[in-house]
Amino acid sequence: MTESETVSGIDEYFLKRLMPVEGAIPHLQGIDMYGKSIPARSVGGDLFEYINFQQRYDIDARIGRALKLSKDFLNSHAPGTPEHNSVDEFIEWLQSRPDYGPGIETAYRQARSLEQLRLAEVLNDLYSTAGVLLVDAEGHGVISAKIASTVHDTFHAFMLTELDRCGKTTPELFEQINIRLARSVTARNALGINEDEGSREIATMLYGEVRPSGHFRFVNFGHPPPLLFSVAQRQFTKVDRDRMVQFLPLGLEVPEDYPDRKRYFSLHFRQSPANYSDIAEIALINPGDTLFLYTDGVYDGSDEQIRQELENIVREYCERSAKEICTAVLDYAVSRDAHLRDSGDRDLIDDKTAFIIKRRPDM
Repeated sequence: MTESETVSGIDEYFLKRLMPVEGAIPHLQGIDMYGKSIPARSVGGDLFEYINFQQRYDIDARIGRALKLSKDFLNSHAPGTPEHNSVDEFIEWLQSRPDYGPGIETAYRQARSLEQLRLAEVLNDLYSTAGVLLVDAEGHGVISAKIASTVHDTFHAFMLTELDRCGKTTPELFEQINIRLARSVTARNALGINEDEGSREIATMLYGEVRPSGHFRFVNFGHPPPLLFSVAQRQFTKVDRDRMVQFLPLGLEVPEDYPDRKRYFSLHFRQSPANYSDIAEIALINPGDTLFLYTDGVYDGSDEQIRQELENIVREYCERSAKEICTAVLDYAVSRDAHLRDSGDRDLIDDKTAFIIKRRPDM
């Protein structure tokens, strides 16, 4: 195999890995959604993915396991038996302590049992929840695709842990992804890279979840904020950005109370880790309201002329499907590339991703 064939194979691998299929689109009552990415080269650093909880995870089996554990945790199981569990192991440790008493064991077993009952209850919400993950890695080509793929793999690894532990996504999941992209002092020293060199693996990330009610809750690490098109006003409506917390891009800022903070480079130490107050919410109030998510290859969040042109497109297509709106937006974004080529600014052509969430007008 030649070097060019190897590179082509890597590009094809990342392209398939970072591009979802329409069969993964979650189906929520009253919600229409569609997204698409167009790389600037054969492969790019944009990633978007539908998180179809019902398709990806066996929710029934997880609820069944939680209910079984809620019963198992109440009873003692001998070491070496299949039923011996983490609660039994903890009780064995408790029994070695001088302050052990039967009441302590009973209280602990009851608390852990209730924890599993709550987990089963929370897991039920996944039947009516859909997620969307948007990542924009700095640069173009295979290196950017590798960074986006790292975020993707880290996200799904932590998601499995979160569903086992909490039955839902939590701010801790995204803080761990943030740490994953931070620059390790030990690793960078071993590679002979100093703190001033531009070797960071920078990526922005927005993850959100939508419910049939039209409420979209999300966390944002350096990503351009969503735009909300009001069908009643026929325009992008103002969103209270003071209530939409936006962290720095992934890996640039480590919380000051993180135990290993001195093991990472950080622009400065953030006062506190991400918590539930940092989760923003946007509501699609009226049938036909549309939420527009994007990467900076479509709109960087600041150019007023482009914003106006995008608003005109969404206004023209607002009565059509999410897929048709998304296609029209991307067609417009691609058409702007011709001006960059003609002006000799081909290197400014960026990966493009658009994602549309629309409250169905027939609710």
